Amino acid sequence: MAAVQLPQQETTEAAIFARLWESREGVLSPELARLVLKLGFSELDKARMHDLAAKNRAGTLTAAEIDALDNYVKVGDLLAIVQSKARKLLKQSPHKTRRHG
Repeated sequence: MAAVQLPQQETTEAAIFARLWESREGVLSPELARLVLKLGFSELDKARMHDLAAKNRAGTLTAAEIDALDNYVKVGDLLAIVQSKARKLLKQSPHKTRRHG
């Protein structure tokens, strides 16, 4: 039995995560796009990231702090990708995605 040939897709963490948000048509729904644009880090997380960035510039991060900073960067990158897709979707078809009422 022959193996099924699937289309090649990016396999980075960011690309895989971004595809989770897509519909079967390959795009975010307008409702989900609007919700994604409201997502962001809490004030506590922002303060932690600022602290880690300052320690990184000073060269004083511990191994655990390096891991934490790396995790914040990865999540920030993933959020930026999904939000970019959301903005693109809402910009491309504003007449279809605006709420009525």
